[in-house]
Amino acid sequence: MQNSFLPEGRLYTTAENTGYIRNEAGLRLALQSNKTLEGIASSCSRDFDLRLDLGGVTGIIPYGQALYMQNGEPPKDIAVITRVGKPVCFKVKELYGEGEEKFALLSRSDAQKECIEEYISYLLPGDVINCRVTHTEKFGAFVDVGCGVTALLPVDCISVSRISHASDRLKPGDDIRCVISRIESDPFRIFLSLKELLGTWEENAANFSPGQTVRGIVRGIEPYGVFIELAPNLSGLSEYRGDIEPGDEVAVYIKSIDEKKMKVKLVVVGVQGKAQPQPIKYYVPENVTHIYRFIYSTPECSKQIETDFI
Repeated sequence: MQNSFLPEGRLYTTAENTGYIRNEAGLRLALQSNKTLEGIASSCSRDFDLRLDLGGVTGIIPYGQALYMQNGEPPKDIAVITRVGKPVCFKVKELYGEGEEKFALLSRSDAQKECIEEYISYLLPGDVINCRVTHTEKFGAFVDVGCGVTALLPVDCISVSRISHASDRLKPGDDIRCVISRIESDPFRIFLSLKELLGTWEENAANFSPGQTVRGIVRGIEPYGVFIELAPNLSGLSEYRGDIEPGDEVAVYIKSIDEKKMKVKLVVVGVQGKAQPQPIKYYVPENVTHIYRFIYSTPECSKQIETDFI
């Protein structure tokens, strides 16, 4: 299915969008054609109405139109004021005013409702979609799946390698690919996963070999050893050290790689300070839009780790 409902910010700089929001004539054309546009929310009034500068026309998104709420409740104030300075999608509902005082009544809610009805409602578990990170929390990342409609990417679904906070892997503004894990209707909620796109144990381990010294990130410390991430979906274990902590970047020597037990033995040879998030490497080609099953484990391993999208 061709998706024309992009995360907010993706449409704003396009030539087509610019042509519509540059003046009253373009806005009038958008009104007639029911076009979804994007503009920057320049301010928020004391009544929580968003305002946009649209080429000499003041765009106004009333508080009740700032976010689509299926239950009809008003949006939370914080969900409105945090849009200031950022692109917001909208439908033009009305143009009014004379002379230099010209206004456009806009609805972000209508744009989101159309996105849900014509795109999101057709998504199924296993569908691979493009989305954009809006903000991160300890429990996961909130992700824009289209027109500002948000989904939750739980922290334990970001990668096989455990992280303590979504910001260890992602940051606001990151364009990522995710797979739909489930969609709930009452209340309406979308849940995503990323780890199924980041490769199996075997695919990740193929990038390393015994005898190499490579970079790693400390992810967990136990009395019996230190868990060190070599890739988002691959970790190894080194002996305990008291001079390192989670989040440290280290240099590690690879002692052995055991496919049957899915174990990598490491030796820490240097500490290099705090690690920074690295670019995501996907193992699922961009032209793949649906996956049915993900088997992380190697065929030889007795412990099978897999995800079935039903």
